[in-house]
Amino acid sequence: MQRRTKIVATLGPSTDDSKVLDDMIQAGVDVVRVNFSHGTAEEHLRRAEQVRNRARAHGRQVGVLADLQGPKIRIEKFKDGKVNLQEGAHFVLDATLEPDVGTEERVGITYKELTDDVNRGDTLLLDDGAVVLWVEEVSGREIVTRVVVGGILSNNKGINRQGGGLSAQAISEKDRADIKVAAQMQADYIAVSFPRYAADVNEARELLRAAGGHGGIVSKIERAEALDALEEIIEASDVVMIARGDLGVEIGDAELPAVQKRIIHIARAMDRVVITATQMMQSMIENPIPTRAEVFDVANAVIDGTDAVMLSAETATGKHVAKVIEAMDRICRGAERQRIDMVPERRAAVHFRTVDEAIAKAAMYTANHTGVKAIAALTESGATPLWMSRISSGIPIYALTRHVETRRKVTLYRGVYPVSFDVTTTDHPQLNREAIDELRRRSAVRDGDLVIITKGDLTGVHGGTNAMKIIRVGDEVLTME
Repeated sequence: MQRRTKIVATLGPSTDDSKVLDDMIQAGVDVVRVNFSHGTAEEHLRRAEQVRNRARAHGRQVGVLADLQGPKIRIEKFKDGKVNLQEGAHFVLDATLEPDVGTEERVGITYKELTDDVNRGDTLLLDDGAVVLWVEEVSGREIVTRVVVGGILSNNKGINRQGGGLSAQAISEKDRADIKVAAQMQADYIAVSFPRYAADVNEARELLRAAGGHGGIVSKIERAEALDALEEIIEASDVVMIARGDLGVEIGDAELPAVQKRIIHIARAMDRVVITATQMMQSMIENPIPTRAEVFDVANAVIDGTDAVMLSAETATGKHVAKVIEAMDRICRGAERQRIDMVPERRAAVHFRTVDEAIAKAAMYTANHTGVKAIAALTESGATPLWMSRISSGIPIYALTRHVETRRKVTLYRGVYPVSFDVTTTDHPQLNREAIDELRRRSAVRDGDLVIITKGDLTGVHGGTNAMKIIRVGDEVLTME
């Protein structure tokens, strides 16, 4: 059984060795994430190219996701690297302080406008909520706080306001420069950090297109405000990422599970791709096996219908890069075997907007009720297999396309597998035979199997899928049209 849920792994110092990349590809990574919060443009370009070179060597397609840093709302540095804050002590966030002279009494902040966004009575959460500060007063460019939950606080940790409400723009000047780098590396996706409205997503898309990039836009849902505009953000996006770190800090950890399920449900209903991220296998940064809680976390996301699960520090800086991917692969396969994930969704009330969408959904309904073993979707843009992948099914969908960009794009779609296939004939029976032969070469089908082929009367036309055929492998005659 092929794994349907896709695995996204973050690149970093632990993955720079070509042997490690080979192990990652063999373990089953589908998409790599380039984190623009760390490293230089040259490092990002080199890592993306290195992955593509190694993927080609293995005969695989691996997508590249460029993750923008977003607004940098962090404390600055301490002169000794870290401090130990005591509960009940006063601590000042000082917008005028030099970047590297912080003490146990005060520290600088990167986001100077923070003093305009908070008021007495607000709660600030530092380092993903490990340190909690209560705002006593805002005096000029200083935020005077009392430590509610203390502990060790080190350099450059993030700042969140409980309940959200920070006004920093989603796309920073650094992001604008990084979008040009993402376009240069031909990133298949770029992720926008902290979007609050659809306008943030649209701006990122316009900047990417202006820079010559053609990747899809991933909206990272990590602000409380994003939940108030969730549907408009999802509609403007190609993909949504449930970034559970900052989101959990802002809305509270108890609210996070229900919100995750809601986002997955809405994204799939709106025909968008969804990634579940943050701390999925956190213990494997150090340990060679996951905790049982991590196993349940990954499995539940899979059963809920997420397209992909993501690894961050587990692969970027972890000690067991290949093992964590192998473990995630194993958990995904186990979850996919559960009957609850095999039940097709009911969409009787949905109105199809285009012919190719209607063909895609009809193909999946037919496949789920006729014992079809595989679906071959001849595609230019990847839209048809995307729509197919929104319907729950255990039937593999093969995206047959001549375009490398499309093959890389579908690496993120649940249950969709990219196949290099160049249409060389306008004779439709011959085209059907060539498509079936390609699946045979991959041992995806054998004589006697039923296969659905979707395609357009005019090959090579975007949005032109208008035909579905059911073929029995080994027969020369179409069994159904």
